[in-house]
Amino acid sequence: MSFFTKLRDRLTKSSSRIDAGLEDLVSGEAEAAPQAPPTPPAPEPARDVTPPPGADRPAPPAPPSPQPASLSPAPIAPPAAAPKAPGLISRLTGAVAGGRIFDDAMLESLEELLIQSDMGVETSLSVAANIAEGRMGRRITAEELKRQLASEVARILAPVARPLPLYPTKPQVVLVVGVNGSGKTTTIGKLASQFRAAGKSVVIAAGDTFRAAAVEQLQVWGQRAGVPVLTAPEGSDPASLAFDAMTKAQAEGADLLMIDTAGRLQNRADLMEELAKIVRVIRKKDPDAPHNTLLVLDATTGQNALSQVETFRKLADVSGLIMTKLDGTAKGGVLVALADRFGLPIHAIGVGEQIDDLAPFDPEDFARALVGLDA
Repeated sequence: MSFFTKLRDRLTKSSSRIDAGLEDLVSGEAEAAPQAPPTPPAPEPARDVTPPPGADRPAPPAPPSPQPASLSPAPIAPPAAAPKAPGLISRLTGAVAGGRIFDDAMLESLEELLIQSDMGVETSLSVAANIAEGRMGRRITAEELKRQLASEVARILAPVARPLPLYPTKPQVVLVVGVNGSGKTTTIGKLASQFRAAGKSVVIAAGDTFRAAAVEQLQVWGQRAGVPVLTAPEGSDPASLAFDAMTKAQAEGADLLMIDTAGRLQNRADLMEELAKIVRVIRKKDPDAPHNTLLVLDATTGQNALSQVETFRKLADVSGLIMTKLDGTAKGGVLVALADRFGLPIHAIGVGEQIDDLAPFDPEDFARALVGLDA
């Protein structure tokens, strides 16, 4: 199975939201707006019933005229059914068969759909405006709209889609950062396994010494890939472990040294000092290290990924991004917002737990899968 097929099949939450939204936007029938209730008749003015002077009492009212026996009462019309309240998409789109005219209401609907898909307000408005350019007042089909959206998304993503650069330096030091739970540890294991399969020698340093589960997970991946994993007792100094790992990697002539780090953001000052110390000690071995600082992001966090990039760019000199868990979220559009806002290289994306569920980032494949198009 190609990675695009896997991506398209597993990116169902994001693509279904956008795909269905675009279909509704273009081909859903507008429902009638509710009518205003009829204006009630003005009340009849009161008649003066004061008896004339000298009268003992008012004259009795005249009896009603008798109705002919053969006259049936007039039929009473049933009350009109209450108009059905239109849905959000229907109210905004007013679509017609075979596509619809691209108008201001449709543009507003498109903007709202993209924002709901976590592309961010600025990116959504820019993408919608580019799609609308030259199309206002023209009829557009859902298929055409999907292709235009995929083209806009791919245009934004193309400049940042870059593979992880490999250098002749041995060992090439890859520092991996990210919040706990982002998929950081699993990503290190997958990358190490893939590099090992490509003929590269790899050493892993389990630098998140405060989480025993992270260390155990890396050890499992190391055994699976035939890659040594250096560990230290729980609570040990991560910088000391990084120094020992650098020494081992240099002695063995390893191609890559991958260093896991803690992801505790509750106290940013401590984490910043911890990362700074790791960098200081490995630069005693190589002044240019780390050669890559990868930030691993969890796609299910949506717009929170933007604030994580802001934070880690201050904590560490982030050189590239990897986004995981795209198969478990309806917020895949955040990747577009990240590319548009920060312009950092996106090296790979993950759509599952298997080793081949992490692959180099292809902007056109991602854009087509995101909007529900086939290859």
